[in-house]
Amino acid sequence: MPDLHHGIAVLAPLLGTWAGRGAGEYPTIEPFDYLEEVTFAHTGKPFLTYTQRTRSSDGQPLHAETGYLRVPSPGRIEFVIAHPTGVTEIDEGTLSADGDSLDIEAESTSVGLTGSAKEVTALRRSISIRGPELSYTLLMGAVGVPLVRHLEATLHRQDG
Repeated sequence: MPDLHHGIAVLAPLLGTWAGRGAGEYPTIEPFDYLEEVTFAHTGKPFLTYTQRTRSSDGQPLHAETGYLRVPSPGRIEFVIAHPTGVTEIDEGTLSADGDSLDIEAESTSVGLTGSAKEVTALRRSISIRGPELSYTLLMGAVGVPLVRHLEATLHRQDG
């Protein structure tokens, strides 16, 4: 595998596969729990690849997304993410790192929708890594509801 590109070295704590449990809620649905696996990888270029899959406790697939993370300048982060539901998102925000700790705050600057996608107007992601634990909160504005908490999970490093 090639070396991690120096321009994204600050994202090194994300690298690998993470798995754990999460909980979801939204004003238009019943609360739910889910299992999640996320992988961050690199190709030696100035971005990380990102894949996420969730399933119900009985193993049924729920949601998935895939994309890229970039560091356009020190302390800044960009996400480019596609969802199979017909939604794409561009998120921009801040990041801070200290050893194996990392904090990311990013908010959508653009949400794209296919003709058959449900309306999503805004997304905000907060991600925190402390050693072998990754926790996140996702806020979503959709289907006439303003930006509110939708997902929260704690994942644990599965490799290296």
